[in-house]
Amino acid sequence: MFKGLFGSDDNEQEVEEEVSEKKEEKSKVSTKYNNMMDNNKMILFEPRAYSESQQIANYLKNNNSVIVNLKRVSPDQAKRIVDFLSGTIYAIEGGLEKLGGGIFLCTPKDVPVEGKITDDSQNTKASKKTKDDEATQENNEMDW
Repeated sequence: MFKGLFGSDDNEQEVEEEVSEKKEEKSKVSTKYNNMMDNNKMILFEPRAYSESQQIANYLKNNNSVIVNLKRVSPDQAKRIVDFLSGTIYAIEGGLEKLGGGIFLCTPKDVPVEGKITDDSQNTKASKKTKDDEATQENNEMDW
């Protein structure tokens, strides 16, 4: 008699089914998001040879971001690695940001990067240096 006054069992079943469907849909979205996040990692990589460029490209193709430190390779190899990664990044519509001397951030397509890192080397070049200081700096660091 109480159920007859406030509504039928059919309405309750419909509401319960809708709630159940929404919970199931939310669970699917949550699972998809968690799986997507499992694949998105930040990889730190210090190649020691040009031959390791393909491994970095594979990380990018698998939707991971990579910070590449090129200070352990020769200037010629560093240039070749950057050229190779530039092509990979173009192909996947990703991004390439210079973080510092010889350090780059490579990101896949859907990874936004906000902010800028300023290069202090411009300020130090403007200050007076002796020829010995300049020669020492050139030997210790590649002009990135």
